[in-house]
Amino acid sequence: MARIKPQTLLQQSKKKKGPARTSVLTIALYSFIVIVIGFFLFATYRHWSQRSRFQAGNDISVSEGENAFVDSKKSDLPGYAVINTSKGPITTELYKESSPEVVDEFIDLCQKGHFKGMLFHRVIKHYVIQAGDNQGSGATEDWTLRGKHYNQLHTSLKHEAFMLGTSKGKHDKKGFELFITTAPIPDLNEKLIVFGRVIKGEDVVQEIEEVDTDEHYQPKISIGIIDVTLRQSV
Repeated sequence: MARIKPQTLLQQSKKKKGPARTSVLTIALYSFIVIVIGFFLFATYRHWSQRSRFQAGNDISVSEGENAFVDSKKSDLPGYAVINTSKGPITTELYKESSPEVVDEFIDLCQKGHFKGMLFHRVIKHYVIQAGDNQGSGATEDWTLRGKHYNQLHTSLKHEAFMLGTSKGKHDKKGFELFITTAPIPDLNEKLIVFGRVIKGEDVVQEIEEVDTDEHYQPKISIGIIDVTLRQSV
């Protein structure tokens, strides 16, 4: 058997000690790749987190802007109407919160001059005075109207004397009538929508109430509305 030289054994033992050393260049390359990946992940996270905060802030600002617009629009609506009649002025407060649609329609008609020259064509003592189209609602005793255009406002305020209302029927250009109660009427919810109340000029309402009428409750002398003035405050 041939003998192995000591020098050869020494070289073989060096080869079995473990894996070869990794070069400095390889370590630097791997370190660079790890740094690049880490930087990319950090940049991505920062971008999306900033974008989310921006969108949330933008949504809040838009929402606040819309609310501000609605509140501003609501506050800009006139809160009072002065009905100037041939007997004197009647100042009314409008219920913008409880009857917004009716108040909007009333304000629009006032601005168009709808009520100028309108007569109080029906006066019932201790009940109501009515101005509008005297051909519109039929007999005074029959207030059962088939139309329910404002059915969502069916539950209106408790009715007392000097309340301002209109019929629940579907309105056309000439069909918006004004009713002012002259006494508490418990069942008026079934007949009218209350959208305001008299706060000044009750004596004028009572003076109109006391005029002489015929058998159809129509005044024997003409009593009308000169115009309606809208106001923010009184």
